[in-house]
Amino acid sequence: MLIALIARDKDGALQTRLDNRAAHLAYIEETGVVAQAGPLLNGDAMIGSLIILEVEDVAAAQGWADNDPYAKAGLFQSVELISWKKVVG
Repeated sequence: MLIALIARDKDGALQTRLDNRAAHLAYIEETGVVAQAGPLLNGDAMIGSLIILEVEDVAAAQGWADNDPYAKAGLFQSVELISWKKVVG
């Protein structure tokens, strides 16, 4: 099952993002469930994340999201998990 994780950073949290970026990227690599990922941008500024997870169910996606170093660092203002269907690409 594909799940889109859409997270918006808290205002003024760029340093939190930068401080935890290496751990976040290592977590992506270690878990092996991320199909695609990248930051949401406002101009050149990173303001959130879009991550496509390939997991068994929404509960697995929630567990992944809860253990993301960005989430543990308190980076996000909001996180949405939405079932997603790949059509193109």
